[in-house]
Amino acid sequence: YKLSVSPEMDIMEYCRKEWRGNTPAAKRMRKGYEAVAQKFASIRRIRGDNYCAFRATLFQALSQATQLPRWLQSEDFAMLPENLLSKYDWIKQWQLRQKPGKRMGEISDEIKEYLILLRKKWKNISEIKGPLEKQEACDKLFKNEEEEYSLYEALKFLMLNTAIELYNAEKSGRRVPVFSWLLFARDTSSNPCQLMHNHLNHIGHSGGLEQVEMFLLAYALQYTIQVYRLYKYSTDEFITLYPNDPEEDWPVVTLITEDDRHYNIPVRMCQETVL
Repeated sequence: YKLSVSPEMDIMEYCRKEWRGNTPAAKRMRKGYEAVAQKFASIRRIRGDNYCAFRATLFQALSQATQLPRWLQSEDFAMLPENLLSKYDWIKQWQLRQKPGKRMGEISDEIKEYLILLRKKWKNISEIKGPLEKQEACDKLFKNEEEEYSLYEALKFLMLNTAIELYNAEKSGRRVPVFSWLLFARDTSSNPCQLMHNHLNHIGHSGGLEQVEMFLLAYALQYTIQVYRLYKYSTDEFITLYPNDPEEDWPVVTLITEDDRHYNIPVRMCQETVL
């Protein structure tokens, strides 16, 4: 049995264990971890199975949630699969993780259940006042594989919905963020249907999130995802924000990556030391 989110470990202790050599890469990683350790005391390892970007982002968002995001409060939130299916027949080819090959016409109800589960869990955890109890509730949720993967299905579907909104906005001449052009400039995702077939349907199975999809996830959740990209230490990409021009009222979650493929999470912000 693999833990989805491992217990806390001192960041520098973790770094010393992982990066012992004297290669330029190891030195850069150590410098990167030292910089993260200025802000955070500990690290929690995230299970790596092509869902790690979802897992790290959602865990961080829930463990600091104090209220239900606006988009989760809307009346017709749970009607999303039905509403989209009525407009876009191709969504029937959506692949569910647990049920590959099952047709979307039959699974619209299941995605609706996943969206309702996401709202319920977010609401329950955000209402817990004590930080310890909140952490325990998150740990418990991320030990329940059935629920955990259902939440990732919900996130993927929200990403598809966001992609459709952005695509339609650009087609009708409205301003869209730069990443949206990049998303649809790829040969493999020139429209939302291709994005679903060639990318979203594969997340968790044969691949994780590419960088441009990190932007899409951030927009779908209306969260700023701040990532320490350790191999970019001492460049201006060391700390990357998705999106890079975030809305001021979006909450921020922080992740760590060594290679833009696997993500871990820093925890326990250090008290700012006054010199």
